[in-house]
Amino acid sequence: MIEAFQNIFKIPDSRKRVFFTFIMLAVYRIGAQIPTPGVNALALQEFFKQYASGILGFWNIFSGGAFARCTIFALGIMPYITAQIIFSLLVVVWPYLAKLQKEGGAEGRKKINQYTRYATIFICVVQSLGISYWVKDLISPSGVRVVANPNLWYHFSVIIILTS
Repeated sequence: MIEAFQNIFKIPDSRKRVFFTFIMLAVYRIGAQIPTPGVNALALQEFFKQYASGILGFWNIFSGGAFARCTIFALGIMPYITAQIIFSLLVVVWPYLAKLQKEGGAEGRKKINQYTRYATIFICVVQSLGISYWVKDLISPSGVRVVANPNLWYHFSVIIILTS
């Protein structure tokens, strides 16, 4: 087992991939701790302690706990997975995409992947808009508003931050 792990680091390409993976995990963990501007993280955590069962808890699991803290990575990878599922289904029912996948070869798949990325951005914008409007009205069990000043700038900044 140890020998197999050591062999990974002997191959330059594998070593690069492993280091890249560790760096991305570190970046995600750091981003999952940075709260979204304008959100009172303590009030939101109080709210989640009381109402974390059901769909909110489920969504929080998929975001690695970032949703309950309303951090900059609160959306996680769900928008990309959703876009991939949508395009997997669209390839079956939309003749243009089916033809592009079958006859386009690598270039066709590349184009479908590009469409998937565009759809991911759209889904991110919609979900972040939903989160910003949902969080603005929350009040913690102790009576503290989660968002003190829910103005237009707050919504715009949350959409930009969560989408990027």
